Amino acid sequence: MKIFALSVFEAVPSGSATLLTSATNLSSFSFYQKGSVGEFMTFFSKTVAERTPQGQRQTVQENNYTAHVYNRGGAERLAAVIITDDEYPVRPAFSLLTKVLDDFTAKVPQSSYSNPSGIDFGEINAYLEKYQDPGQADAIMRVQQELDETKIVLHKTIESVLERGEKLDNLVERSNALSMQSKMFYKTAKKQNSCCVIM
Repeated sequence: MKIFALSVFEAVPSGSATLLTSATNLSSFSFYQKGSVGEFMTFFSKTVAERTPQGQRQTVQENNYTAHVYNRGGAERLAAVIITDDEYPVRPAFSLLTKVLDDFTAKVPQSSYSNPSGIDFGEINAYLEKYQDPGQADAIMRVQQELDETKIVLHKTIESVLERGEKLDNLVERSNALSMQSKMFYKTAKKQNSCCVIM
């Protein structure tokens, strides 16, 4: 079980999400892949944050990655996204997102959202490391029993989050946030993950 990325966004309704803070653990990737994987994780997180309605939680799977997103909405207009492998349990992931949003709201004034580079929220790195073991979320889970009553929408593919007729391949191709190297990495990874039939 592994957490690859943890991010907090300002998610304006019907607008573009702004990355406020993030942390990644890409140690399982080679030196040459880390840059492209990091860019794709940010792109993936931003996309699901923008496409999750306020007040909702959802889980989106893409290839071997699972993004859990909680768009709290409200006055803060914050959304948190965690990208894990397929084995990481859902409940601790959402408990962690709730904890991160609570701490972020308490420590970072909303007036600083307009200058994300000036936001100092080093706790996000500690959360990323500590919760690599989902058992660490048990204390949070006791406090967050509301998750059992909250509807979590599970989307089997990112296509169900995208707008009608929109494809992830097209979004990746049009994105200015991804370098050519990252776009090639995405295409290569997708090709390698597809199933082949030998006649």
